[in-house]
Amino acid sequence: MMTPLFQEIKSLPTEQKNSKSSNIDSADTITILECINDEDALVAQAVRHELPFIAQAVDAMVERFKSGGRLFYVGAGTSGRLGIVDASECPPTFGTHPDMVQGIIAGGTPAIFKAQEGAEDNVENGKHIIAEHHVSGLDIVCGIAASGRTPYVRGALQEAKKRGAFTILVTTNSRNNILALGIEADVLICPEVGPEVVTGSTRMKSGTAQKMVLNMLTTASMIRLGKTFGNVMVDVQMTNQKLQERAKGILMDCTGVDYKTAGEYLAQADNHVKTALVMIIAGVSKQEAQERLAENQGFVRKAIAQSALS
Repeated sequence: MMTPLFQEIKSLPTEQKNSKSSNIDSADTITILECINDEDALVAQAVRHELPFIAQAVDAMVERFKSGGRLFYVGAGTSGRLGIVDASECPPTFGTHPDMVQGIIAGGTPAIFKAQEGAEDNVENGKHIIAEHHVSGLDIVCGIAASGRTPYVRGALQEAKKRGAFTILVTTNSRNNILALGIEADVLICPEVGPEVVTGSTRMKSGTAQKMVLNMLTTASMIRLGKTFGNVMVDVQMTNQKLQERAKGILMDCTGVDYKTAGEYLAQADNHVKTALVMIIAGVSKQEAQERLAENQGFVRKAIAQSALS
């Protein structure tokens, strides 16, 4: 007799067979690649349908970030690794503190590199990890699960809601299915990518959709927090030679100064790109540039415009 779990899993959209790839095992290499590429092309549109829900999540994240809140991604397997990747890129890209965006994966650090079978199956472990991080009403917890039903993620969301945190679920299961399963979150983001090229291999279209959504969540939030000037990431941290050179390039592109002058301004600004930008464009001292940035919540454009108003 089939177990309820078997029936639940078999009903998932990602567990269905894809008729377009049914004979892929007898195809030549280019045909296999074309099939994968054709299916990948469907992902962006599926994500686009979810933009209103992604926007709700971003707006809530921005408000909590402004109050000192943190974002926790929680997932298992591929989903967990995607959360860790997105979280790890925020400090070098946007100059955030490492605690601001964190990735949690079922099975802990070893699961980043090697599958930890069974780690995702325990609801209580998901609850415990949220408690261990002292999640509060200021924070955001974003569960990531292709199926939406992963016990570890469900436990984390349950504990997060209990503690008053804002909760998000990113899944490629349908919204109706998620609601029918009784899974609750303040915002459900459900790009429906359909069956995978290889049945059940959710590292493929599902993983791509999840990565796109996570990119949107943090990138849009950081833009709303003043981490860019136009479309340039001006809160970049000069932690290696590549980023040091990128910082000079940003000043050159945004202000028209030459390479040597860009380096001089960065040195004067204690290697803070935003400060250097305001110094150059507004023609002010380091101290005044810093004051303007503080008064304008870090928005470079507003700090520069202030000089014309004062």
